[in-house]
Amino acid sequence: MTTVIEWAHGAGGSSPFGPADLPQAVAAFAFGRFLSLVPGFPSPAVSIVTGRAVLRCPPPASTRGVEMSRTSSRATRAAVASFVGAVVDWYDFFLYGIVAGLLFNDLFFPNVSPTVGTLAAWATFGVGFLFRPLGGIVFGHFGDRVGRKKMLVLTMVIMGFASTLIGVLPTYAEVGIWAPVLLVTLRAAQGFAVGGEWGGAALMAVESAPRKWRSLYSSGVQVGASVGLLLATAVIKVVSGHLPESDFQQWGWRVPFLLSVALVIVGLIVRVTVEESSSFTEQVATRPKDQRLRLPLLAAIKSYPAGFFAIIGLRFVELFTFYGVTTFGVSYGAAEFGLDRDRMLEINLVVGAVAIVTIPVFAYLADRYSRGSVYAWGAGLGVFFSLPFFVALQSGSMVLILVASILLVNGAHDMAVSVQQSLFADMFGAEYRYSGAGVGYQLASAIGGGFTPLIFGVLVLWADGGWILVSLYMMIGCGISFTVAIGLHPNRTVDDAPGLAKSPARPSERPGTRSSRLS
Repeated sequence: MTTVIEWAHGAGGSSPFGPADLPQAVAAFAFGRFLSLVPGFPSPAVSIVTGRAVLRCPPPASTRGVEMSRTSSRATRAAVASFVGAVVDWYDFFLYGIVAGLLFNDLFFPNVSPTVGTLAAWATFGVGFLFRPLGGIVFGHFGDRVGRKKMLVLTMVIMGFASTLIGVLPTYAEVGIWAPVLLVTLRAAQGFAVGGEWGGAALMAVESAPRKWRSLYSSGVQVGASVGLLLATAVIKVVSGHLPESDFQQWGWRVPFLLSVALVIVGLIVRVTVEESSSFTEQVATRPKDQRLRLPLLAAIKSYPAGFFAIIGLRFVELFTFYGVTTFGVSYGAAEFGLDRDRMLEINLVVGAVAIVTIPVFAYLADRYSRGSVYAWGAGLGVFFSLPFFVALQSGSMVLILVASILLVNGAHDMAVSVQQSLFADMFGAEYRYSGAGVGYQLASAIGGGFTPLIFGVLVLWADGGWILVSLYMMIGCGISFTVAIGLHPNRTVDDAPGLAKSPARPSERPGTRSSRLS
């Protein structure tokens, strides 16, 4: 009989007490009984596990308290860092979408009709989404190999740099065709950066959170996106409201982009101080680099190929409702029905503010009851209220538009995004989770999000300015999300996510060798 003597430390590690033989195990047990006389030390126990005598002694109560406090602090810091980073990155990303719909057709595509110019502006908006999967692949690869934290710092730097350059970009009147070329290039850089942002921010929060409350702790990623929309809309409204229309079109639109520099500095300060994800530290970083996955994305595809399709289907409700209301709705309402642009932006402010409350509330309910149920309810709301939203737009009543916007964004959208972080992370093991969840998320963005305003615009043209095709398109997308959501596993957690087989054993771990490792 091989004897292993161990002292289990909290959630994981252990340390040897002596040579592997039964007499010393008994001696260690006697010593453990002596330690149990010390206040706070529980009594140890000897058990036979697969032919080995194992001494286990839980850590002192005071040690457990310190460990729990440290874990809670780490989870809180990770959640805050993910929230702040999301605010910065999504401020820049949403800012482009709002300004593109309002001004970029005249500034960068002046030699075409207003309708074609608007479609061209929406096309540049979609370019960012095309590059998001590439960002997910690149940042996911290195995030799974060298760590989540380093990648998140890099995504923020790239996003801030691209947004600042947009703020000083010359227009078509100044440099001709180079203006839209440079605009598309910088938008691609934004998409590339944000492609790595969600995966890293979500995993930092999910992997550091308490097991029972992972949706709640990681919901800050999506609250940050709402705050980013809120800030972008508020800044544009303040600048445009304090400048004559001609000044805003000439130079005022640049101010919100230049302000992103300050946000990036704050975000970097927060992110560089947070600890690396505990899952990465414990399950990946402890391995020698030559034993880590060379291509994490391929491992993720092999492990759970259906996960990528599930993520795409689930995200339709989020993408269609959000961009349909906050981006396309503003432009379409102003152009087709003559709605006041400032009033429409104010509605964006309201739904962004409400989301700060609704997203964590829905996340709490999902952790308490069922993530799949919360998601399915959100998708169902999207199906039922897509058509009423456009009826409200056509009516011209700001009250009806506000109610319909809240139902679609703060109801359907917020129910979905409140649980996406933990839900998608649960589909993949820690060794390839950044690649699996991140690339799946960004593929959905490219397929269902980036060109949504453009597709909506084309559907409006086909309907001779009408919105019926757009509403049907939204209903179908939300219906797909509903169908996928009702088939989700109700209780699966990130710890149950599929992982790889054990990495090649080190010499000291192979059968027939003496080992001091706990097992």
